[in-house]
Amino acid sequence: MSSRKVVVIDDSKVIRMRVREMLPEGDYEILEAKDGREGLQLIEQSDPTLIMLDFLLPKVSGWEVYQELEKNNLLGAIPLVIMSGRKEEVTEKLQEPFEWFEFIEKPFEKEQLEAAIQEAFRKARKPRPVKAVAHAEVAAPVAVDLTPVYDKLAALEGAIQVLQAQSVTANDFAQLQATVAQLQQQPAATGRGGDENRLAALEAENQQLHHEVDQLKRAVHQIVAALRRLQGGH
Repeated sequence: MSSRKVVVIDDSKVIRMRVREMLPEGDYEILEAKDGREGLQLIEQSDPTLIMLDFLLPKVSGWEVYQELEKNNLLGAIPLVIMSGRKEEVTEKLQEPFEWFEFIEKPFEKEQLEAAIQEAFRKARKPRPVKAVAHAEVAAPVAVDLTPVYDKLAALEGAIQVLQAQSVTANDFAQLQATVAQLQQQPAATGRGGDENRLAALEAENQQLHHEVDQLKRAVHQIVAALRRLQGGH
């Protein structure tokens, strides 16, 4: 029995018989399928040398069979002749020039079939471009340089330490405000320059504390914004 197997997939028994008669006797083992589903099963089970595929088939169309062949690198490399009574049925799905298979229009003669088979073998031997693979399947681990992140964290830690060293407690601030308010309630014209000087000094200190608190607030906002940027980047 010949090891050269040809799977002929066509719903027309006449076409299947004509292909069998036209191929050299003894050179090929002919396997027949009358619909696309049966044809796919034969292809997967028999590992054929050549596939002859009608484009319009019941159950599973020839177009669907072609798509299944293309999904599998091994099956897609098998020489393929697509048959149809109307070429436009094929070109609606597959544009010319047909790079990876040969087309033959039905009805055909023996010489046309032999030429189509030779061309199908020639096209099947052509190297195909590498198919695009989903990014998730080929993505390799990427080395991430975390040095900038560590530098930012170190800077933030230093800023926090400085703020902690310069921080003013809430009790100190409240006590100072109470003292200023109390002095402001005393008569201004006391004739005692010492109280006026003390009041002025306290007011200046109060303003200085307000200024330091504002600086602390701005620094805290900057730290929070920097932490959010770090979290958003990772």
